[in-house]
Amino acid sequence: MSFLRRQLCLLVVLFIIAAPVGAAETLTPFDKQVKKWAMECRDEVTAQFNLLLTSGKLSIPQLFDTFYIPIPDTSPQKYRTQYDLLSDGVVQPIIDKYQAYDKRVLAVYIVDRNGYVPTHNSNFSKPLTGYSYVDIKINRTKRMFNGRTGLAAARNEKPYLMQPYQTDAGSSTLTDMSVPITIQGRHWGAVRVVYKRK
Repeated sequence: MSFLRRQLCLLVVLFIIAAPVGAAETLTPFDKQVKKWAMECRDEVTAQFNLLLTSGKLSIPQLFDTFYIPIPDTSPQKYRTQYDLLSDGVVQPIIDKYQAYDKRVLAVYIVDRNGYVPTHNSNFSKPLTGYSYVDIKINRTKRMFNGRTGLAAARNEKPYLMQPYQTDAGSSTLTDMSVPITIQGRHWGAVRVVYKRK
C-alpha cells in the first residue's frame, strides 16, 4: 500500500472515530429528553427574538451583526455586538430555567453561526476577577467558541446534532446537544446544551 493511500485510510478512520452523532443515531432516554428541552428552549428564545424585532427594539441587521467589538482586558477575549445586552435580558432567564431541569445539565447557551456566545447561563456570567484561570470557569459569556465542535454546533441546520465535548475549563468529556435557531427564515445559530449522559 502506498504512503498516500495509507494516509488517506488513516484520515478516514480518524473522521469516523471523531465524527459527531447524526440524526440516525440511537439516543438514550436522557438524550431524547435533552433534545426535547433544547428544542423547547430554542422555541422560547426564537419567540423572544421575534418579539424584540416586532417591537422595534431590535432589527434583523442588528441581530445578525457579526462586527464583534473586543472587550478590553479580557482573556480569553470577549466581545460585544449590537444585540448582546438585549439578549442577556430576555434569553438568560430562559436558558437558566432549562439548565435547572436536571443536575446532569451543566450549561445551556446560545451561539451565532460563528460560535459567538452573546448570552450564557447566570452561573457562567459572574463578574470578572482579572485572573484568567478563574474567569475561564465562571465567566464564559461573550466569547467565541469556534473550534471544531463549536462551529459544527453553530452551523448545523439539521434538526439536532449530538457531539462529544471537552471544555477548556478542564472538565471531563461531556455531551453537547445542539438545535438550530432560525429567525425569519434565516439560520442564526443554535441552542447548545452541555450535559453528562450518565
